[in-house]
Amino acid sequence: MTLGAVPQSDGTHFSLWAPRATRVELALVSDDRSQYNLDMTDGPDGIWRVFAPDVGPGQRYGFRLHGPWDPDKGERFNPAKLDLDPYARAITSDVDYSGPIFDHTKKDNYTLDTQDSAFAVPLSIVVGDSAPATPLAQPRPIEEMVVYETHLRGFTKLNEKIPLELRGTYAGFAHPENIAYLRTLGINTIEFLPLQHFVSEPFLIGRGLKNYWGYNTLGFFAPHAGYSASGEYGEQVIEFKQMVSALHQADISVVLDVVYNHTGEGGHEGPTLCFRGIDHGAYYRLTHNNHDDYDVTGTGNAVDTSSPQVLQLILDSLRYWAADMGVDGFRFDLASTLIRGSLHEIDQNHRFKQLIAADPILRNRVMIAEPWDLGPYGYQVGRWGVGWSEWNDVYRNFIRDFWRGTSNNVQELATRLSGSSDIYDHGGRTASSSINYATCHDGFTLRDVVSYNLKHNEANGEHNHDGTDDNRSFNHDYEGETSDPQIVAARVRTAKNIMATLLLSVGIPMICAGDEFGRTQGGNNNAYCQDNPISWVDWSSSPGWESMREFTSSLLRLRKERRILRPRSWRLPLQATNGPGEQFGPGEVAWLTENACEMSEGDWHDGNRRTIGMYLFDIDGPVLAIVHGGSEPIDFVLPGSSWAAAWQVAAHTGLPDEISKEPLAAGETLNVPANTVVVLTGGLPAVS
Repeated sequence: MTLGAVPQSDGTHFSLWAPRATRVELALVSDDRSQYNLDMTDGPDGIWRVFAPDVGPGQRYGFRLHGPWDPDKGERFNPAKLDLDPYARAITSDVDYSGPIFDHTKKDNYTLDTQDSAFAVPLSIVVGDSAPATPLAQPRPIEEMVVYETHLRGFTKLNEKIPLELRGTYAGFAHPENIAYLRTLGINTIEFLPLQHFVSEPFLIGRGLKNYWGYNTLGFFAPHAGYSASGEYGEQVIEFKQMVSALHQADISVVLDVVYNHTGEGGHEGPTLCFRGIDHGAYYRLTHNNHDDYDVTGTGNAVDTSSPQVLQLILDSLRYWAADMGVDGFRFDLASTLIRGSLHEIDQNHRFKQLIAADPILRNRVMIAEPWDLGPYGYQVGRWGVGWSEWNDVYRNFIRDFWRGTSNNVQELATRLSGSSDIYDHGGRTASSSINYATCHDGFTLRDVVSYNLKHNEANGEHNHDGTDDNRSFNHDYEGETSDPQIVAARVRTAKNIMATLLLSVGIPMICAGDEFGRTQGGNNNAYCQDNPISWVDWSSSPGWESMREFTSSLLRLRKERRILRPRSWRLPLQATNGPGEQFGPGEVAWLTENACEMSEGDWHDGNRRTIGMYLFDIDGPVLAIVHGGSEPIDFVLPGSSWAAAWQVAAHTGLPDEISKEPLAAGETLNVPANTVVVLTGGLPAVS
């Protein structure tokens, strides 16, 4: 029997896995929060069951778990606390943080609190079946994806083209104006920050803030109720599906950032809302004495995927989001936690990965790992193997370093442009293994990378101690916003250089929402608790940044037109030393100096070199990307007629009048301004 609430024509079946409980009550909750309780029957599989006649969709419910209060054994059963259903398809959004939501007293984390929590906690909702979301007309291979990471609420909250009542909701994101913007920009994949139902941490509520990003999941099957425009008693499920369907009909894939590594209950000192009350030791990793949580996530708890039933919960959740809710892929937050064994050790052959690879639904979905956690040996970049792509922080760090002038390593620049083959080209992995990014939700926006040397997180209420200090940013000699046109122009050029490098690199590019037009967070690099204009996308134009959007869109169009810019296979080096001729085949690459010569060993190890040409060829014709990070202009000799019939500037990061877009002859010299990327396309060369 499926776990959770399964409505039938004459009532609803309820089932809950609680192997160490001695008694379980199903609490059916009315509008006034009064309850009618039914005792459930346990089975040998640890699953408790009951059928509730005449109960159907929309019914609110919870569970009361009886059993030992013995924290030394990981048992914190407390029937005074009303617990959510881990399989609930919908959850109400109300939590009274001043209420008795803790299983222990204020004086002692290990002393039972007997106050009833029913009026203070969220409730599970019985949800009826509905048609699955409309799938994409054609599944999108990962190498075709251009990922746009965005916060669902923050993206539309200030968009005046969307009706006020829909802004910040699933329906608002599905609005035709919103979808038209994404298509015009050239985005084909949305990666949403967490949309599974989440709650805020009590310490944030105490500061007058709340969890904005959503990395504090409470319901692995439930879409977040706070993003629903239509209601929270199951309506959010339909609204979510309608959003996915609308995106799919516009040929936009949907990737969901999922947080299975921990839950919103925090450590044992946190609230008891679901898993801890059902069985603390069964759901969470505990220390060797079973007394405290073993935390490798930095959030107080870590979900125990060495437990078969917990692992089953995660796989069931993934299948539900894929098959019923229509999600095309998943990005796993702190994914290393999910592949830890019973002794908390990292295991790249973990059952979690095996089950996904064998599952007929999940094996065809995009799987993206954030390949680290905070525990021992948690940094696993490059180790996830076939079938997985990974967030590549090595790429992010180097690209920032190169364009702020702290690295002159053109050898590494070529490697990053080539998909970080030093990290991923092994064990049969493809060139789509690297998720390339320069910015994401966590850290500075692209505009802030070029405007701030220091973080400015004062609004978070932690005395600016939170957030990383390793920003690898460059404020162009002025901290923060300025109206000085020269500083603004320099910042925009650097931002374009970073964006160009990102979109020209092998791998899957990920753009952080708003970077394409210069969104700023005022230097806040940890805006996880800022549900306000600090985090919301500001759609008003920003002086000096107007050209950024069209520049980004032009490169996305070129990436779509030229398959050589989005390969699945690793590129091969040029085989003919005097030009393409008959030996030069599709998918090959050559690295050139400013003299149109191939890079020599000495060139690769020249510590002062900041210029490189990347020549690419396929049947659509050659592409040449000139990356010049030097502080002075340079004359770059274009490859000759055996490389291209002629050249045309397709895009550049300079001022509009700095580089002509008139056709250029093969072998002609192009003056490239300081700190500039130029992209040229060429006609097919004559074959000798």
